[in-house]
Amino acid sequence: MDKDSKNRLLEVTWLFLKLGTISFGGPAAHIALMEQEAVHKRRWLSPEHFLDLLAAVNLVPGPNATEMAIHIGFVRAGWLGLIAGGGAFILPASLISLSIAALYVRLGTLPQVASLFYGINPVVMAIILVSVYRLGCVAIHNRLSLLLGIASLAAALAGVNEALVLLSAGAISLLLSAKPQLPWLAHGIVGGSLLPLAPRFAIGHIDDRLVRLGLFFLKVGSLLFGSGMVLFAFIQRDVVTRYGWLSQQQLLDAIAVGQFTPGPVSSTATFIGYLVAGVPGAVVSTLGMFFPSFVIVSLTGPLIPQLRTSPVAQAFLKGVNAAVVALILSVALALLHSAIIDVWTALILLGGVIVLLRFQLDTVWLVLIGIAIGLFRYLLLGG
Repeated sequence: MDKDSKNRLLEVTWLFLKLGTISFGGPAAHIALMEQEAVHKRRWLSPEHFLDLLAAVNLVPGPNATEMAIHIGFVRAGWLGLIAGGGAFILPASLISLSIAALYVRLGTLPQVASLFYGINPVVMAIILVSVYRLGCVAIHNRLSLLLGIASLAAALAGVNEALVLLSAGAISLLLSAKPQLPWLAHGIVGGSLLPLAPRFAIGHIDDRLVRLGLFFLKVGSLLFGSGMVLFAFIQRDVVTRYGWLSQQQLLDAIAVGQFTPGPVSSTATFIGYLVAGVPGAVVSTLGMFFPSFVIVSLTGPLIPQLRTSPVAQAFLKGVNAAVVALILSVALALLHSAIIDVWTALILLGGVIVLLRFQLDTVWLVLIGIAIGLFRYLLLGG
């Protein structure tokens, strides 16, 4: 490796370590920071090229901000930059989540820790509900998307596999919007329907918890469209309900950790993995969650121009986006009773929704306010 290549690799590593440490506020905020640094400040790529990459990550599964980091790393420093960009962006959030998980396991049953989440949980619900509203305004734009959203919500509440809901909504939208050749579409629907069942079949015959965790998060990382919040729909179904590894309250706490730590929300996989199987579980879950993003970017990078202009890809994504909103809403409905336990938590939820919609406050500040409310209540009431 020549000196210029080494310098480029170090530049990519340093930039995304920094962004992974300071980037609060969700994928939109993360991507805005990347645009500021990589396009305007460092001029690693043009605005048009950046938009091409952004279009690509919205057309494929995986955490959008992480995939943008991987794309930019590849553009700047080649294949090693691809690994460095994504890895450096993920690392800070994963380490922070791991540290918080260790403290949570040690202290989580103490009343003063529970008091923190008294204020955080309704704030988390406000963030989820506002996310549903904002994403819904974009995804639900005609009668077909509305019907797909309603059908997806009903399927999710009935316990249908989330991956199957996403793929089916995309396939129906593709059939009704793009009108491709029926034999090709039928093949795609059958393949898409079997895809999420393959990991489930394998998991059902393996007793080792680490392998189950790895396969579960590998499936999620391969099928995670849209907002990182969809991660929690998968967790609600399998980790909480099916395997019983986490309680509803622990899932709420995991969502809260994802909100008040920097970097990708999907680093919550580290927190969940630690709760289930300690440090090995955290490592396996993190690798399973993010490995598909590196593979997807490696495969789709050369196809970006075609994806942007493909009516088939656009039609499929419209159906998936409607299902994404429905899945997030199903998570909110499932968790609501755990978060809203009295009049005060209901008022915190209402206040959080108003603040987010009216003032567009960064979520980290809202979560810190929730922590302060919980601490104040503990000091005032002693529990």
